[in-house]
Amino acid sequence: MVDFAIRRGFAGTIGNTPHIVLQRLSQSIGRTIVGKAEFLNPGGSVKDRAALGIVEAAERDGRLKPGGTIVEGTAGNTGIALALLGNSRGYRTIIVIPDDQSAEKIAMLKTFGADVRIVKSVPFTDEQNYYHVARRIAEQTPNAIWSDQFNNTANRAAHEATTGQEIWHAFGSSLSAFVTATGTGGTLGGVARALKAHDRKIKTAAADPLGSAIYSYVKTGELVAEGDSEVEGIGIRRITENFKDTPLDDAVRVEDRAWIAMAHWLLRNEGLYLGGSAALNVVAAARYAKTLPKDSIVCTILCDGGERYRSKLYDGAWLAQQGFVPEADALELL
Repeated sequence: MVDFAIRRGFAGTIGNTPHIVLQRLSQSIGRTIVGKAEFLNPGGSVKDRAALGIVEAAERDGRLKPGGTIVEGTAGNTGIALALLGNSRGYRTIIVIPDDQSAEKIAMLKTFGADVRIVKSVPFTDEQNYYHVARRIAEQTPNAIWSDQFNNTANRAAHEATTGQEIWHAFGSSLSAFVTATGTGGTLGGVARALKAHDRKIKTAAADPLGSAIYSYVKTGELVAEGDSEVEGIGIRRITENFKDTPLDDAVRVEDRAWIAMAHWLLRNEGLYLGGSAALNVVAAARYAKTLPKDSIVCTILCDGGERYRSKLYDGAWLAQQGFVPEADALELL
């Protein structure tokens, strides 16, 4: 049935994204891999949901007042979502972003009218880390809120109330597993809670890049990070409020070579032009699916599109400089 519903503004267009069966990948492994197309949100990423949840909670609490300012430290997508949502509701946005993020995301933020503060990429323990800089700016700015996407559980609540319910209504108990990466913990934490509340038998697993400590935490209970990764926007070395107590059954680690190859494979074989985190999620979902019985259904998140990473992930010179040459067949790396 075709949906001809009228949507009201930017906020009204967020959510209810399609679930895309990755046909060629599914056929190759004998399990169904489904990507929830969050890149089709109006702001172009899964972060639209978190931004809306955070802003609406602040409005209900009276912390965000007409003409106010939203401050956030972000790798890009949450800032983009907040800038667009802010424009639609009359709020100013100040976005603090580390200098190692793609030029495309920084340019988009400026185009959308955000006050962009670019800071040096330093560890979380350094007070000049973008997270701490954003907090201080919010404290010093009149009529401003710090959205704090990592520890503001309105992020997780938005995914529990929307993303998780949409996946459940699409598949019900026929769903075998849900696998996705975590940065703030909001998507994984919210969806895992929603699905487990409906059916405890549905497996939930964290996808994790090198350089992040979530894989170690799920497997051993200890936060130990190994190696490093070029993927943007995911991976973390601490337990956020949004991630805390997430009901997880397993974790899957994905190396850069595999998700870079998968991004190019998905473009050439599924017609999907996706960002690195989405490609990493697909690798993890496929690897986890291969541990499950034949005909299992595994859902993951297609976080954003590839255009935001064209100067890196889809640029031959950058790939060569990093020592990455996308393999012709990413399926060999599963």
